[in-house]
Amino acid sequence: MTTLDSRPRPSAGDLDETTRALLDVMQEDFPLTARPYAALGERLGLTEGETLARLREAREAGVVRQVCAIFDTKALGYSSALVAMKVAPERLAKAAAVINAHPGVSHNYKRNHDFNMWFTVAMPPGADLDAVIQRLHDLAGAESTRPMPTLHLFKIGVTLDMSGERALTTKSEPEYTEERRAVALQHAVTETDIAFIRATQVDLVDTEEPFEAVAATLGWSVEQVFEHARGMAERGLIRRFAAILNHRAAGFRANGMAVWSVPQEQIDTFGRAVAGYKNISHAYQRPTYPDWPYSVFSMIHHPKVAGVEATAEALSAETGITDYRILYSTTEFKKIRLPYFTPEYDRWEALCAAVAAEEAR
Repeated sequence: MTTLDSRPRPSAGDLDETTRALLDVMQEDFPLTARPYAALGERLGLTEGETLARLREAREAGVVRQVCAIFDTKALGYSSALVAMKVAPERLAKAAAVINAHPGVSHNYKRNHDFNMWFTVAMPPGADLDAVIQRLHDLAGAESTRPMPTLHLFKIGVTLDMSGERALTTKSEPEYTEERRAVALQHAVTETDIAFIRATQVDLVDTEEPFEAVAATLGWSVEQVFEHARGMAERGLIRRFAAILNHRAAGFRANGMAVWSVPQEQIDTFGRAVAGYKNISHAYQRPTYPDWPYSVFSMIHHPKVAGVEATAEALSAETGITDYRILYSTTEFKKIRLPYFTPEYDRWEALCAAVAAEEAR
């Protein structure tokens, strides 16, 4: 007899067509309504209970990482950068541990390049990001470090094709762009905004009325939660509420960072072309260096390497840009949702100050 506890844990391959369709919808638009799972179920011909059961199955399979509000880091006043490090192979594990300890590091990967460690780091308003990157360089014992902050945002918005119905060259309007970020930067982040961010950046509970818990945390009504969410969206501070999937568990193991050497006068046109591809989640202009000539970065998602390569080839043929490389992550050192307005940053600084004081004695 098989008991509930002895059943094998489901995987992404066990999710049926309807559950995959649900995840596609939840990535795009999680309804701001008192009973969102009833609304989602109505779109897919499911009851509220069936919708929640399918979500729980996807969570058990490790496919759903989080259901939450998604914010724009820079719109909230944070400074951030992608950082490429060249670390001696024998030091890589220790260097990764040092980098991962920083609370502002949300992603850290080993990639197939001489610059073998790539991570993103963000710091709260008023912090010196360059100084932090230099400190991480020193602590990691890196041979070379190249900060690559965003010079222009062409697109950000991850939606994995769980249904498998999307053509490689499917186009769509980008969800969040430099223009929308510019609108957001015209608005100050208030203390009420910060309270809302803290309450909604965590995973929503899987209940019929998940926003009740958010409202209780804030001491608001549920309608006040929705009203404030809509206001922050209008100001460009919040991108959307959505389900965030675990790429690897969802079957998207061939995530390639395609980097492109683009003549300066073609960067804007090329970047907008990249941003139109549905299965490209990120497109940025970043600085170049004598040992790094690639000015436009794009993240291509597909279950297979061949799909990533074919997408890059299609984009190259469309734009005429042929000088590019695709860097694949060979090890995932860290991947979390970046926490905003938390005390961990101050704790990290205090720890570094204590260590420095001890070494100076």
